[in-house]
Amino acid sequence: MHTVWKGAISFGLVHVPVKMHSATEDRDVHFRQLHKECGMPIKYEKKCPHCDKEVGPEEIVKGFQYEKDKYVIIKEEEIEALKPEAARNIKILDFVDLTDIDPIYFEKPYYLSPDMAGSGAYSLLLEAIRQTGKIGIATINIRAKSSLAAIRVVDNCLCLETMLFPDEIRSISQVPNLPEAPSINEKELSMAKTLVEQLSEPFDPAKYTDEYRANLLALIEDKVAGENPDLVAAPPAAGPSKVIDLMAALQASLQAVQSPADTGGAAPKKRKQPKQKAAKTS
Repeated sequence: MHTVWKGAISFGLVHVPVKMHSATEDRDVHFRQLHKECGMPIKYEKKCPHCDKEVGPEEIVKGFQYEKDKYVIIKEEEIEALKPEAARNIKILDFVDLTDIDPIYFEKPYYLSPDMAGSGAYSLLLEAIRQTGKIGIATINIRAKSSLAAIRVVDNCLCLETMLFPDEIRSISQVPNLPEAPSINEKELSMAKTLVEQLSEPFDPAKYTDEYRANLLALIEDKVAGENPDLVAAPPAAGPSKVIDLMAALQASLQAVQSPADTGGAAPKKRKQPKQKAAKTS
């Protein structure tokens, strides 16, 4: 597993040497843009419109636009000077309950592995967090960006999840058309709650799949093999919104959950699944 960061967790006077690894991977299918006439990949040139010439990496600097067509240049050494001194430390500031954090703050998860020299301290911190049921709130600098982070236990591993700062979260007050004092029909609410209960079950992430990606990979596989894929048309887009009879919709939903209707006829034809091999997505 590739190491994306190396440093130490510090809480109090204790230092825990760790390596950080991404806990997720990009499984999206990526396309190259090709010239339609010859099929070759196109290239993008970095060109200065004022000088009308291509610009090399050594001629490019960073600038911040403070007014229209006006920029201030920021040098790399100036950016480096602003970085905190403890750029290789994950400093735990507080320990809190996980339920105290709104999930909207969570951003990206990483696994933390112990450096060979600090496996004892790693195990100690892991067990302390596990037994207290707390998570650590820390600060970390990754790729020139400072982030809040939550450190928690996943099985027998410490997991760090980067978090957004409060000023990066938009206020609910900016959401349009929210009802100020919603009027709820008690009978409709009761049926809605019953429907929620009927559809409730333990979370099993394995049951959810990205059908679009699977179908896209199958299509690509067919194209590579020179086959003529049997495409199934997507359902038509929904028309203009109209007033919904909530009671009728709730009753129909409950009936469908309690005794699924047999639609009869042939089941919709599904695309074949792609073979279990690594897809080249560049």
